[in-house]
Amino acid sequence: MPVRLVAQNRRARRDYFIEDVLEAGMQLSGSEVKSLREGRGSIVEAYAVERSGEVFLVNAHIPEYKPARHFGHTAKRPRKLLLHRREIDRLAGAVRREGATIVPLKLYFNERGRAKLELGLARGKRKVDKRHAIKERDWKRDKQRLMKMRE
Repeated sequence: MPVRLVAQNRRARRDYFIEDVLEAGMQLSGSEVKSLREGRGSIVEAYAVERSGEVFLVNAHIPEYKPARHFGHTAKRPRKLLLHRREIDRLAGAVRREGATIVPLKLYFNERGRAKLELGLARGKRKVDKRHAIKERDWKRDKQRLMKMRE
């Protein structure tokens, strides 16, 4: 069973420098898993925060699963992320010391059918940095075009 992508945060790579990437499990209720399996969910406005030695995903939107009705879940509740103690300490230290942000990049089901979240330890880009990245991307595209024409 291949990896199945549920949601992706494309703006994260545009708005932040991603310094480190790691994978985290999520503590979900049954109706949340069913909703994600239908491909519904959004992590565009989400971020992760450390509270009392645990990391939580805040502001991620997983819509209600209609057949669950009374046993459903709240769409934007904070969800606990399952990480090793060493990973939590490293993330929390980077946030405290260096002012980094923990940004979700992808939400997917792995080969074993478990819901996983790809987190990035990120630093914000300024407007100048964004312009520079666009300029560099355009130059690479033009360079490829020129090389292709020479062949």
